[in-house]
Amino acid sequence: MCVAPKFKSNDNKIRTAIGRMFLRAIARQSNGITAMVGQRNLCSQTSPRRLQGKVAVVTASTDGIGYAIAERLGQEGAKVVISSRKEQNVAKAVDKLTQSGLDVVGVKCHVADASDRKALFEKAVEKYGGIDILVSNAAVNPEVGGVLDASEAAWDKIFDVNVKCSFLLAKEVLPYIRQKKNGSIIFVSSIAGFQPFALLGAYSVSKTALFGLTKAASQDLAAEGIRVNCIAPGIVRTKFAAALHESETARETALAQIPMGRFAQPPEIAGVCAFLASDDASYITGETIVASGGMPSRL
Repeated sequence: MCVAPKFKSNDNKIRTAIGRMFLRAIARQSNGITAMVGQRNLCSQTSPRRLQGKVAVVTASTDGIGYAIAERLGQEGAKVVISSRKEQNVAKAVDKLTQSGLDVVGVKCHVADASDRKALFEKAVEKYGGIDILVSNAAVNPEVGGVLDASEAAWDKIFDVNVKCSFLLAKEVLPYIRQKKNGSIIFVSSIAGFQPFALLGAYSVSKTALFGLTKAASQDLAAEGIRVNCIAPGIVRTKFAAALHESETARETALAQIPMGRFAQPPEIAGVCAFLASDDASYITGETIVASGGMPSRL
């Protein structure tokens, strides 16, 4: 904060000249802040050493929020294992991240396939010697509509991937995290878990279930120094959420629910994840961090 200097001189001309210089300095400072806000220089301040020596596994991480999380964790010093259902997507993402100077390896993994999950964790141990952080980000939504309009097949698939696989990933990574001590498990849920989206009924319920999984697992693991937390993003500009922001009607409807008046960008969610994975959040467990631009977030 700038403070105007005081003078003993009674020379009004000097006072006036200095006063003008002071106001110009304030204006330049204010303009600089305005320019930064206008550009939305999102989450650009990374700490290269905050996650130094850590190994992170991130599922569904070749695009959107998952990719942004993998990138941010790598920028903060972690070695990162990324994954996706399609081999070509994995190869493309690994190439892009490694060209940025990050230490990344990729594995094709469908989280509903037990052998793929096993291979994912084994690759992390083989390449980097262990696992400190799991980010469970994979999710599906095969149908749109109200919760009681969902078909049984869609309901089963949504809960199989979004809930059961999150549980299994956490369960199966646990022996590796226990070896490293002080690990972190992070589930990516959604604001829809608090305030269900009309077109994503079953999906919304599955995301509510992750809040319960976070609470229960955190209680079990707290004494071991292993933290379990959750992120509830609002509406983020990704391919996955395209139905909520692509058409003008959908966009206007969605924006009307967001006090900040804009959609989130993936790096904004990645910043929250990096915080939860780091020692800056060493006394936080069992919590769901909401990043929704002010959307209601209470059950």
